[in-house]
Order: sequence, then C-alpha cells, then structure tokens
Amino acid sequence: MKIVPVACLEDNYAYLIIDEITKAAAAVDPVEPEKVLAAASEVGACIDCVLTTHHHWDHAGGNEKMRLLVPGIKVYGGSLDNVKGCTDQVENGTKLSVGKEIEILCLHTPCHTKGHISYYVSTKEEDPAVFTGDTLFIAGCGRFFEGTAEQMYQSLCVTLGSLPKSTRVYCGHEYTVKNLQFMLTVEPENEKTKQKLEWAQKQREANQPTVPSTIGDEFEINTFMRVDLPEIQAKFGAKSPVEALRTVRNTKDTWKG
Repeated sequence: MKIVPVACLEDNYAYLIIDEITKAAAAVDPVEPEKVLAAASEVGACIDCVLTTHHHWDHAGGNEKMRLLVPGIKVYGGSLDNVKGCTDQVENGTKLSVGKEIEILCLHTPCHTKGHISYYVSTKEEDPAVFTGDTLFIAGCGRFFEGTAEQMYQSLCVTLGSLPKSTRVYCGHEYTVKNLQFMLTVEPENEKTKQKLEWAQKQREANQPTVPSTIGDEFEINTFMRVDLPEIQAKFGAKSPVEALRTVRNTKDTWKG
C-alpha cells in the first residue's frame, strides 16, 4: 500500500491510497480533481473510487468534477452527511476494498459534521492507516459544528482511540504547527509536544507535510485525546473527560495564537 498526500487549496490534504499490485487507487477528499489525477498518473495509478470524509465544500467540492473526469467512478460518503456527488452511501461498519490487498472499514466519527466518516485502511503486511478528515488533526480536533463534546469524545477517544497505536493518522488539513503551539499553552510541561513542534516547524520550513502522525503519538501530544487522564481533568477543573474536552475546545476556539 502506497499513500500519497496531495496538497490542495490553502492547507487541505487529499490523498491517494494505492494498491501496489494492481495500481488501483482510492482518492480521499479530492477537492482539486485535476491535481489528484495528475498525482495518480505520476505513479502509474488508476483511481476507481472516492472516499469523502464529510460534506464541507473543501472536502467534497471536487466530487462532481471527478465523476465527469472518471466516468463510472464510485463516490462514497456518509449516509447522514448529504455529500455532494455521492453515488454510494456508507455507514459505520461498511467495508470496502481497493485492488487486491487493501481493505477499508468505514467509521462514523460525528461532531464536526453529523455524518463524518473516517476510513480505516489495512493490508496484511503493513501498519494500518486512518483518514480522519476534520475529526482528528495532528495535535487537534475539528470544531463542533454539528455535534457535541460527548460525540467528539466518542469519535476521538473511543472510536479512533481504540485503533492499534501504530495506526498512521492522515488528517484533512495542515494545521500541525498552530495546533502544537496551542497544546503548549495547556500542557507547557509536555516534552513530547515540544519535540514534535520543533520537528513540525522544520518540516514546514522545508515545505514538507507533517502527516502522518500515529494514534499512539496523539495520545501523547493531543490534549483532546488525553482527557481521560486525571491530571488533565484537574487542569481544567473538570469532573469528567467530556467536560475537559469541552473546555479545551472552548479555549482553543477563543485562542488568538
């Protein structure tokens, strides 16, 4: 399995997930279709389906053009999300495949949007990967546009948090440096976060992406995923993980960093 990030718009990522035996590929959130198709052509891959994480235009806005450019392509999207250009709706637990080796499990991860889907991708040989759209970012999470702190806790800490720690995390935006800077305002003593920020700044200076992270890394640097820890709850005077998560999100929403 080969994964190719494709930078789109100002700070979005589309992705190619390529089966290396057949060269069949899935495109995740191909908001700039020509750019994504060119990236596939460069590596000799043929896109036969689109995996849409959620309905926002900067993720689903290329779907209709993809259908024009690749006749017969399947466009998957969450059944609760009214995804533009969707041909096949998916639910939590829907299974898909690409080529000979790649298996995809659809995970309903609502809050940012009510029908948001994360795609868990695995082969027999390699560490799995998860494409988290705007639910989980490196050292961050999406705004609660269509859901609650309870839903985001379930999506982040239960659904995504129960994946193997080695699972590679490919998110929908390049927000990593800003996210880590914010995390150091709430956990200034976190050495792992300091190290990750230093690394991320160097990556961006070299015009390189900061994806992927891993689920294991996120439990160390992402306060939104650390709210089960009593010391994190205590920092915010919270009596539950959900209350702590809500408080961290509210703090981030008003942060002027």
